[in-house]
Amino acid sequence: MTFAHLGLAEPLVRALEAKGYTKPTPIQQQSIPTLLEGRDLLGIAQTGTGKTAAFVLPSIQRLTNEGKKALPTHCRMLVLAPTRELASQIADSARDYGKFSKMSVATVFGGTSINKNRTDMARGVDILVATPGRLLDLIEQRFVSLSTLEILVLDEADQMLDLGFIHALRKIVRMLPKQRQTLFFSATMPNAIRELADQFLKDPATVKVAPVATTAERVDQHVTFVSQGEKQALLTIHLRNPEIERCLVFTRTKHGADRVVKLLGHAGIAANAIHGNKSQPQRERALGEFKSGKVKVLIATDIAARGIDVSGVSHVFNFELPNVPEQYVHRIGRTARAGASGVAISFVADDEKSYLRDIEKLTRVKANPMPLPEGFLAEAAKIKAARPAGSDDERRRDDSGRHRAPPRATHAARPTGARSAGAARPQGQGARPEGAGRPAGGGRPGGQGRPGGGYGRPGGGRPGGPGGRQNSGGGRRSPAAG
Repeated sequence: MTFAHLGLAEPLVRALEAKGYTKPTPIQQQSIPTLLEGRDLLGIAQTGTGKTAAFVLPSIQRLTNEGKKALPTHCRMLVLAPTRELASQIADSARDYGKFSKMSVATVFGGTSINKNRTDMARGVDILVATPGRLLDLIEQRFVSLSTLEILVLDEADQMLDLGFIHALRKIVRMLPKQRQTLFFSATMPNAIRELADQFLKDPATVKVAPVATTAERVDQHVTFVSQGEKQALLTIHLRNPEIERCLVFTRTKHGADRVVKLLGHAGIAANAIHGNKSQPQRERALGEFKSGKVKVLIATDIAARGIDVSGVSHVFNFELPNVPEQYVHRIGRTARAGASGVAISFVADDEKSYLRDIEKLTRVKANPMPLPEGFLAEAAKIKAARPAGSDDERRRDDSGRHRAPPRATHAARPTGARSAGAARPQGQGARPEGAGRPAGGGRPGGQGRPGGGYGRPGGGRPGGPGGRQNSGGGRRSPAAG
């Protein structure tokens, strides 16, 4: 079967041929004819199966056949995405598919100039790809109107809910005309998504190209049990494998992603991180270097990884397992794209075994145990020896992965009355040099403190007076003590 057999017009087929696409994927075969009829659709497909083309291609054809022109500040089709990267990727695909159909495309998401967004929307666009937050900002400022919308698409709908966008989505939908075509696409289908679909969709067709919550069949899944403190050594050995051309490494937190980049740097392995605390130029630069092959390792959080559609990702490493099992499905779906095979390797510490059980229950796939690689003990010992005493040794985590409180300094008991108001610490016992502290009787001058005295801690902290705290006895260090 070819794209022409699905009923797509010649300009779209020509655009697909220019990209080297000749055979539709299963989700495209099942979705495109239905969408050309104008029906609502609920699409359930794993990442990397061609969902973007499945909704963009028939939508462009319908918009072209209608022959309408977008009004100033209006859009005819709105695609909502959970992340900037995914929004940018969808927009790029829409431009490629619509280049012979004269479709105008704009993006609206955080981290970019809102003035540019206003300029882009001033004349109106055929296709607008947006994240919910920035879109609502522009709507409230009256730079975007959805009153003439014809097609609404929610991509990665499950991630929308995970990120707390449900209220924003409901607010946006209330602004839309009732007569419209609405499409939901998601890799997983939890009950919350089904309930949302029941609210937004009218008599939708349902397309499933894989059982709910299963992972890509072409991904070989492995698990290695290792302590938290030794994960750096395990990852380092894997990344030195010349067979790994390009790989993604996942952490649960933004701090964790930056820390792994730093740890790999100490081992002489170049890596970039992509997460929500990075600016948009930083994220684009990191993704660009990854796509070009300049840097073969990209460390990502679950949210930022949505929209990373890069061919040639041979391996996905779960440096930390996700505590939401559905995220695992999205993580490993970053490999084995476009018909290729891939490998997913999870590093599991003792405190993550419950996460692994939840993932295997959801996916109905048991990962293959992978032994520690040759040279692991030597690498772990080398890394441990290189850590300076008192360093951030895996953030003071023990083998269970849980944080330990830093050791407290011990001090001799303070003799009763030894620190009365006005008494300074002796020199050489940790006090400030004489004259370097606050002057005796200092603090907030009367009248500049908080109103109402008489409720302060005992001790010679802030002096009494109008507006100051009244203090008596020991307790807080006296100003005279420096």
